[in-house]
Amino acid sequence: NSGVMSLLRPLLLDVVPTIQQTAALALGRLANYNDDLAEAVVKGDILPQLVCSLSEQNRFYKKAAAFVLRAVGKHSPQLAQAIVQCGALEMLVMCLEDFDPGVKEAASWALGYIARHNSELSQAVVDAGAVPLVVLCIQEPEIALKRIAASTLSDISKHSPELAQTVVDAGAIAHLAQMILNPDAKLKCQVLSALSQIAKHSVDLAELVAEAEIFPVVFTCLKDSDEYVKKNGATLIREIAKHTPELSQLIVNAGGIAAVIDCIGSCRGTVRLPGIMMLGYVAAHSESLSMAVIVSKGIPPLCACLIEEHEDHIKAAAAWALGQIGRHTPEHARAVAEANVLPTLLAMHTDIRSSEDLKIKASIFTKKALKNILQKCTYLPALEPLLHDAPPNIMKHIVGQFSKVLPHDSKARRLFVTTGGLKKVQEIQAEPGSLLQEYINTINNCYPEEIVR
Repeated sequence: NSGVMSLLRPLLLDVVPTIQQTAALALGRLANYNDDLAEAVVKGDILPQLVCSLSEQNRFYKKAAAFVLRAVGKHSPQLAQAIVQCGALEMLVMCLEDFDPGVKEAASWALGYIARHNSELSQAVVDAGAVPLVVLCIQEPEIALKRIAASTLSDISKHSPELAQTVVDAGAIAHLAQMILNPDAKLKCQVLSALSQIAKHSVDLAELVAEAEIFPVVFTCLKDSDEYVKKNGATLIREIAKHTPELSQLIVNAGGIAAVIDCIGSCRGTVRLPGIMMLGYVAAHSESLSMAVIVSKGIPPLCACLIEEHEDHIKAAAAWALGQIGRHTPEHARAVAEANVLPTLLAMHTDIRSSEDLKIKASIFTKKALKNILQKCTYLPALEPLLHDAPPNIMKHIVGQFSKVLPHDSKARRLFVTTGGLKKVQEIQAEPGSLLQEYINTINNCYPEEIVR
């Protein structure tokens, strides 16, 4: 408001280098504060001046100028586009070849902030020739430079398979994979993120990441003391597992399921989410992979998530994963039912406080996977409590299961009477001639008339 911007601008051309640098730093801090101030830097025609003098100045000025570009570009795609239009990308790419690691770091950071907005801006960074130089930066000895370079590769890769392929073609995967065991937690986070952003797009890209021998090395990240390392490690495993049964099998063979289950058990909140999703993806692929999750005792921690977590989207993910595990055969359905999770799911579905997403994911009758559990579950003790609370549209599936099992199982028939199940069935109002009425008749025919009465 005091007109400082217009006073700082001529100082960028001052004869005293320290005044130039300090003026650039001041502009960077202003632009960093919010998008209105960043816009004022663009409107004040400061960027062309910065870019113009970048090539012939010393390292201190280059760092300060790159900081201004980053501070402006981070706020919105429009502001980042203004940086591209004033020809800054070419100058930033030149700075990636600078002798000073601090200049490389500042330039890489600015490029990452521009690329992260959308695929067009990311493509502009690629077209300026940044990727091979950023890949060289991750091989430098300085940890700070490695971190920023890995983060920039992540920002470039995330938008599309084509952009991720550019990063792969520059040889990034091998260098990133070598750093999974680096003791620096922040670096590990960025490395795992970059590999995830590459692997998520396609089977081919996921296979290339898996072939870099990241298994079982990446499982050590799930035991890390840093929550973000855990989360990013689990995300990477999830992004690979989701594509094909073969990739999931590769993870299972390396001991991945047990590692993910331990991770879910040892943390709380959103850190659990990628691990929960990973178990669901693995189980969804095939009967044998789902059985591998069951045998590794994957169901109890998922049930725990339903009870312990407060966020609906985490509960919804756990409900979805349980549905994927149980949907294959009666044996799979029984494993889920024996964990006594069906009443919990029903309660979540009928709870007015549950989000729509949770209601759908926990819904035993609208979600196909969970509906499959009900239709395949021959373990009646787990279904019994549902008879007393289920809404009409779910009742049909439950009664149908009893009508399937009771005629052939005398022990179940006895239990059904003593627990009040048979009494409950007599209270159900079914349309004459409906499928539900047929099920009820089948159940009643298992007993002498006076017991039914």
